[in-house]
Amino acid sequence: MYQPPQFKSDDRALAAELMRAHAFASLISTDDQGLPFVTHVPLHLDDRPGGYVLMGHCARANPHWRFLQARPAALVTFMGPHAYQSPRIYPDLARVPSWNYLAVHCAVRATLVDDPAAKDHLLKKLIGDHEPAYAEQWRGLGEEFAHKMMAGIMGFELEVTTLECKLKLNQHRPESHAALRRGYENGSPDERALALWMDRLGLGG
Repeated sequence: MYQPPQFKSDDRALAAELMRAHAFASLISTDDQGLPFVTHVPLHLDDRPGGYVLMGHCARANPHWRFLQARPAALVTFMGPHAYQSPRIYPDLARVPSWNYLAVHCAVRATLVDDPAAKDHLLKKLIGDHEPAYAEQWRGLGEEFAHKMMAGIMGFELEVTTLECKLKLNQHRPESHAALRRGYENGSPDERALALWMDRLGLGG
């Protein structure tokens, strides 16, 4: 993605935090005609000794897994909080509106996961992220039901080969920070989240 230096973050811990907090990602690869193909899917971030791995699955009827099988290189994008930026935050009028946002892009290499035990492990990772209490119910549904459900999905692991993190919060315009922070702190949930990120980055204090 376009990365002006003032917005580029090399802090992998911050990137991981964003990926876990905004786990509903866009998985992007190419179809058999060479056109972009996108699946929106929740992903579990696994921090392994060799690096980050994203774990997820799609419906077996979704052709995306076949595209990954044929062309394992893909892109995953995570969008964090984002909000409009009014030119009213500046002390002068010669300004234009903009948009602030936090995003992470991961180049990945895909490996398919179709073994039932491995898929069960993958599903338990996702359950643990979003509703740990459901794990007991899942176990109680029985092996036959679980195998039937797992037969309808294709799992995948996405090894992160490169990672880009962008924190666009008007860092290069310090004259706007105080007004931008005040405007966001009582706004929408996304605006309030951006205000907290401004605090973390020492902007608008």
